[in-house]
Amino acid sequence: MTLRFREDGTFRVLQMADIQDKPDVDKDTIRLIGEAIRTADPDLVVFTGDQIRGYDPAYIDTFLRRRGEEPGARVRLVTEIEAKLQGVRRKMAQRRNPDVPPVDDVVTPDELMDDTRRKVRDTFAAFLGPVMNAGVPFAATYGNHDFQCGILADEQDGIYREFPGCLNPCAGSGDLALEPGTFALPVEASDGSGRVAMGVTMINSGDYAEKNTPAERDAQYPLYATNPRRLDLADSDGYGTPSPEAIAWLESSQRALAARNGGKPVPTIAFQHIPPQEFYDVLKEVPAWTPNAVEGARTHAGRCYVLDESKCRPGSRLGEAIGCADENVGEVDAMRDAGGYFALFCGHDHKNAFVGHSDGIDLGYAPTCGFECYGPKSRLRGIRLFEFREDDPAAYVTHMLTWGDLVGRYSGNEVRVWFEDHCVTDGASVRNELRRPQVFATLAALGGAAAYWLARSFRRKPVSRR
Repeated sequence: MTLRFREDGTFRVLQMADIQDKPDVDKDTIRLIGEAIRTADPDLVVFTGDQIRGYDPAYIDTFLRRRGEEPGARVRLVTEIEAKLQGVRRKMAQRRNPDVPPVDDVVTPDELMDDTRRKVRDTFAAFLGPVMNAGVPFAATYGNHDFQCGILADEQDGIYREFPGCLNPCAGSGDLALEPGTFALPVEASDGSGRVAMGVTMINSGDYAEKNTPAERDAQYPLYATNPRRLDLADSDGYGTPSPEAIAWLESSQRALAARNGGKPVPTIAFQHIPPQEFYDVLKEVPAWTPNAVEGARTHAGRCYVLDESKCRPGSRLGEAIGCADENVGEVDAMRDAGGYFALFCGHDHKNAFVGHSDGIDLGYAPTCGFECYGPKSRLRGIRLFEFREDDPAAYVTHMLTWGDLVGRYSGNEVRVWFEDHCVTDGASVRNELRRPQVFATLAALGGAAAYWLARSFRRKPVSRR
């Protein structure tokens, strides 16, 4: 397909982040996607990673906590519990003895992987349904949970291409296609001349850092298995980063685009999953008691932040710490040096929905659009809409299309969403909750009521007399 500005000089993109679901995708997620497409009438849909809930019990037999491991060898405790609650039985990956009749639940590794491929295909078919029905082209990159189902990005790329409208190119097929999840899509001018008026770049931001030795990671496994919320970080030195090849490709792909734009840099927006460290540059450090402040993570731990209103657009929302990698590999600097790049948008941190500006480039988020994972209130889960003008793509307009705006205040399982919004697993998350004025006021009222009734019970207690 050829992406092209409309005759009125506009081009619309929907960013869908962190669907993060099992094969039976939540009906509210599909409904939100459908309503957003009907409302926005987009020219392109981009999926920015963690489409797959790789640690779901559906993938328990082929789960990978890290690349290079034996599928299904190590599964976190919370997934084991979920599997028991859902009645999911594990299968042993063993090769059958041809002289012995097959035994129930004794299968080969290849059969387990084939079953997982089918489940991944079912997941894609579910959330892509509204996109395909509308005839909208789409592109996808990858996050830190997609590969954990056991099917890696290169094979997922092939599965995506089975669906009509997929724009993911084969890796290495040209100057604009580096690797699975890292490629550039040219958007041509509306006059049909073939001139590239804008670029949409997808970047595979990696999954987990590779600093520890296998023995060290093995020693960390018990913590990984038992902590349901810090599973991303407990067995590693943090999140991953784009590959060195991808960083270098940011400039070479811009040159390839410029060749179709009279040699001039092409205005380009980039999408990926994990945000780089520069996202902290649009925040402001504040005292710990500041209402709605959030504590930073890992390299920024122990410090509290709010949005810097002088750098962020109205309507921006900071709901949790920025989960960036510990290492800054110079990605944003490479974009600035290459020229043309005017914005980088990410997902990964499900409660964040801000757009900031730092040193010539916009840095922004889309929150989760899924209802099978943690995130904000139902009414705040949504999909980000961009509208670009051909004469100046960098002067784009963007806003959220939320569940609250498109459907209603509550979802089909509001109790679960409430717990996902207020989930606390460590000291930082407890403190973040207490900084939310409504939570603090509710707890203070409950504490006051408890103290009142306790005091009354002591006053009513009869005094024994002799």
